[in-house]
Order: sequence, then C-alpha cells, then structure tokens
Amino acid sequence: MSSSSTTHPLPTVAFRQDASLIGLVGLAHMVSHFSQLLLAPLFPWLKDVFNVSYAELGFLMTIFFVVSCAVQTASGFIVDRIGPRPVLFAGLAMLGVAALGYSVSTSYWMLAFFAIVGGVGNGVFHPADYTLLNRKVSAPRLGHAYSVHGITGSLGWALAPAMMVSITLAYSWRAALASAGVLAFAVLAVVWVYRDRLSLPAAPKPTAAGAHAPAEDSMAFLRIPAVWMCFGFFFFYAMALSVVQAFAPEAARQLHNVPLTLVAVCLTTYMLCSAGGMVLGGFLAADPARCERIVGVGFGLAACVALTLALAKVPSAVVPVLFGAMGFAAGIAGPSRDLLVKKSTPDNATGRVYGVVYSGLDIGQAISPLIFGLLMDHGQFKGVLIGLAVVQGVLIASAFNVRRVRRTALPITA
Repeated sequence: MSSSSTTHPLPTVAFRQDASLIGLVGLAHMVSHFSQLLLAPLFPWLKDVFNVSYAELGFLMTIFFVVSCAVQTASGFIVDRIGPRPVLFAGLAMLGVAALGYSVSTSYWMLAFFAIVGGVGNGVFHPADYTLLNRKVSAPRLGHAYSVHGITGSLGWALAPAMMVSITLAYSWRAALASAGVLAFAVLAVVWVYRDRLSLPAAPKPTAAGAHAPAEDSMAFLRIPAVWMCFGFFFFYAMALSVVQAFAPEAARQLHNVPLTLVAVCLTTYMLCSAGGMVLGGFLAADPARCERIVGVGFGLAACVALTLALAKVPSAVVPVLFGAMGFAAGIAGPSRDLLVKKSTPDNATGRVYGVVYSGLDIGQAISPLIFGLLMDHGQFKGVLIGLAVVQGVLIASAFNVRRVRRTALPITA
C-alpha cells in the first residue's frame, strides 16, 4: 500500500507540471504569431485610410521583422543573464501596446513607430520559450512540447486574419486592432497569475575551472558550426513560410482560376493542417536520432505538392486540399526541426543560441517578400511555386548538414 502511494503520484505531478508549463508557453507563443499578422489582413482598409501604396504597407512588415531580428539576438543574452520569465512578460506587454497603438494611429509614421514596438516585443519569444521548455520539461515529453509550441504558433497565424477581418467588417479596423491589444493583455494576465510555473533562474554559472575565463567566452557558442547551420536552416524555413503566407495562394489562384472566396481558405487550411501535422510530428520526434530524416520526408512531400501546384492542371476546388497537404507535411517536420537546435545547444547557452538561430526566421521573412514579390509583379506565378519547392529542398539539405557538423565540440564555459 505505502509503496504504491509513493511511486505513482510522482509521474502524475511531473506530468501536470510539464503540461501546465507547455500550455502557458504555448499560449504566449500564440500571441507572438498572432501579432505578426495583425496588419496584413487589413491592408485594403489601411491603404485607403492612410493613402499609401501596398509597397509602403509591406514596408511596415519589413520594419517589424528587422527589429524583431535584432532584438531576438540580443534577448537571448538577457534571458541567459536574468532568466526567461521577465523577458516573456515584457514581450507580451509590448505586443499589447503595439496593437493598441495601431488602433489609434492617425498617420503612416505612427503605424511605423508601433511596428517597431511590436518588433521589439516579438523578438523575445523564441529565446524565452525554448529556454523554459528545454530546462523545465522532462526529456520524454520534449518532442510533444515542441509540437504544442508549433501548433499554438500556427493557430495564432490562423486566428489573426479571421479575427481582424471579421471585427473590421462588423465594426471597424480600429476596433479590430484594439481587440487584438486586449487579447495580448489578457494572455499576459493569465501567465502573470501562473507566474510561479514559469520561474527559472539564470543560466548556470561557469564551473571553477572556467571561473577565470575571459568575458568574451560568452560568445564562444558562435564558434560552433552547427549553430550557423541551424541559422541557415531557419532562414530558408522562413523564406518558404513567407511565400506561403504572402504569395502562394494568389499564385495558385492565377494558375488554376481559384475563386477569390477560396484564396483565404488556402492559407487557413495550410495553417490548420500544419498544426495537425505537428501533433503527429511530436510523436515521431520522441526518438531524437531520426529528426533529420523526419525533416527530410516532411519537406520533401511539401516540395512535391508545391511542384504539383506549379506544373499540373489542378481543379480549383482541389487547390485548398493541396495547400492542406503541404501544410500537414511541413507540420510533421516542425518538432524535429526544433530538436535539431536542441541537439546543437550547450545547456548554459540556450537563450543565446536560440536568439541567434531564430533570428534567421526574421531575416528570411524580411527578405523573401522582396524576392518573390518581384516574381509576382512580373506575372511569374509558376516561378513563385517552383521557387517555394526549391527552398523546401534546400531545407532538406540544411537539416542533414546540421547533423554532419554537429560532432564539433561545444566549447561553452560562460
């Protein structure tokens, strides 16, 4: 009797602790992705109100992601120094301020200013989130933690256009953006109430052997080749994602005569199916040894779908289905993608490594619209989808290159 009472509750407690932490981090991550797509669905309204071009509106997104990139790299060092919880709180607060600021903006330059504020807030999430997950979630559940993290991000992307457009049609674009600000602060209130579950000290201090190491050793992780291979992987991953979010549905509409009512459905279907793929990917990632192969299979299938959309004659009603298949395949690779970074990261440099590696996301999302936007402007719709497939192919090679260089020692002592 006594022995059973002492052996069974412990796994239950550990599961509850892991589940609550994963849920809180995932909820915050959803707000990050949600905030990235606040303005884009409102471009038709903002264009008329502020009398600006689509290029000028697109530049607001470039501002957001360039700032986010710079902050993401710097925030990794802050997370390692003071811990992830206060950084996460600050990020949520700034996203809320940015959304409310958008809602009261009376000029294009006010929108640009609050895009900077939003970029600062968005830049803290990956270093803070992954530091919490990697250091607090038990190893057997880490793949599922990455899965939930990716799912909540995809749901945030799916929620933004649906919520922004619906509220704008019912009330106004200002009401929609104000509602987004309220949502961000509501999530901040939730994580504040459960802040004890997010407590984590700063990264471990150097051992006695490294006590007299020079200050620049805090940058030693930059000498790990796998870190830069992971950075490159996320750069191309962001390029592919940006194409899907901004151009692929319209390119498919032009090639296959898809009704306008189905164009938005393509993106929503992609995001929802991507979330479903991440559920399966979480189980597959339970064995870290096969993460590169999972990434290869997932993006290989996604590239085949992109080529089908580019080169085959497809009925218009089937196009959203193909977007769903592409999203599901890419989603399967999501948790294994995050394990690639985990396996290349020293324990006491988690924030720094994730800050640098995930800045590749912001750079890719800032550059991709410039390249593929030119193809769209010149009517190269097949070229957009073929380019998407090529980038997805590069992701496969990048994943295996990460494994090839990961044997390099991890010389982090500070």
